[in-house]
Amino acid sequence: MLRPQPQQQPRPTRTDRPPSPARLEAMIAGSNIVLGISGGIAAYKAVELLRRLIDAGAHVAPVMTDGAAHFVGETTLSALGSEPVQTSLWDESDPIPHTRLGQNADLIVVAPATARLIADYAIGRSHDLLTATLIATRAPVIVCPAMHTEMWEHPAVQDNIATLRRRGVIVVDPEEGRLAGGDVGAGRLAAPEIIVAAVEQALTAPDLAGLSVLVTAGGTREPIDPVRFIGNRSSGRQGHALAEEAAARGAAVTLVTTTAIPSSPAVDRVQVSTAAEMHDAVIGRSASSDVIVMAAAVADFTPVVVAEHKIKKADGVPTIELRPTTDTLAALGTNKTPGQTIVGFAAETFDVEANALGKLTRKGADLIVANDVGAPGVGFEHETNSVTILCASGRRHEVGLTSKRAVAREIFNLIIDERRA
Repeated sequence: MLRPQPQQQPRPTRTDRPPSPARLEAMIAGSNIVLGISGGIAAYKAVELLRRLIDAGAHVAPVMTDGAAHFVGETTLSALGSEPVQTSLWDESDPIPHTRLGQNADLIVVAPATARLIADYAIGRSHDLLTATLIATRAPVIVCPAMHTEMWEHPAVQDNIATLRRRGVIVVDPEEGRLAGGDVGAGRLAAPEIIVAAVEQALTAPDLAGLSVLVTAGGTREPIDPVRFIGNRSSGRQGHALAEEAAARGAAVTLVTTTAIPSSPAVDRVQVSTAAEMHDAVIGRSASSDVIVMAAAVADFTPVVVAEHKIKKADGVPTIELRPTTDTLAALGTNKTPGQTIVGFAAETFDVEANALGKLTRKGADLIVANDVGAPGVGFEHETNSVTILCASGRRHEVGLTSKRAVAREIFNLIIDERRA
């Protein structure tokens, strides 16, 4: 089959709803996949991943490191794979196995990817068959990290992950949960169905190609004095996940953000701070945008007067007069251009769906993404989210608690469906 071109940005990391078997077969069948297994306790999950890829119709060549052999047997992988597992650069029957594997692959998946494997790949150190194959390929690569929380959060590991992302490597972020040794935290290998969904996406033609997508992210800051501001608890992660998802699916993406979260080179980033700055940045670019997703938590009010100097406690309790900020979403709905799709967000704490439906109607949006930010693990300051997507067409779609990238994927799936309809 025709090998997909290397991607220039990260791909989706998770989905709350695995693709149907029929769709998987259509996307994955006939593809040549190298499955790399490195030496971590999560290597046992690679067996199930291998089986799922084979069942979907892929030709899977398993490659394992010496460390992986401590956790999973060669016999098991060879029995399930399309060809016997390979472990050595010095196989006498194939003098250059890494070149053959790398050139023939439509996709390479490493699951689990240990901190050592990630470091070797980031610096280009090819000391074994798996790392040599990774360096000898031009096919897309999916890396699925798995390690203890302290290791995953170490600055060196995060720097290496960021390096791989910049190079276009698809990173399926680890999940939070029970780890080896009984600890609970981030670092657990993503579930096999999540990795298979990323494989499907990597082998799928970009479905947002040709579209211009504008996304907002983060909480605005309305200054009171030079050091204080009125703000909210939005981290901006959901907006950034939406921007990266759209870019991964081929869109030309502009991200208007208040955060310091890194973004991929494929995203045109506009840095703002206040609601007024965000409004100007969005309105100035709205006419040329096919899809606008207002994921930012924009302040409803801003101080009328900003103190020139820091307000001192000795001066007494200040009186702060507020005025409403400009309603950017309503302005977009009023001035929507033909064929444009406007998506709003509704962060609610009670009567979530009713409040979101009211907002959908008042603001003239095409979709509203509602989430109960008072629920555990949902919305602000969390890595996860759970939303209900409401459409002006009457459609309603729920996304259970999952990663914010998975939520982003579901949102764009629905956007595409609505635009086609």
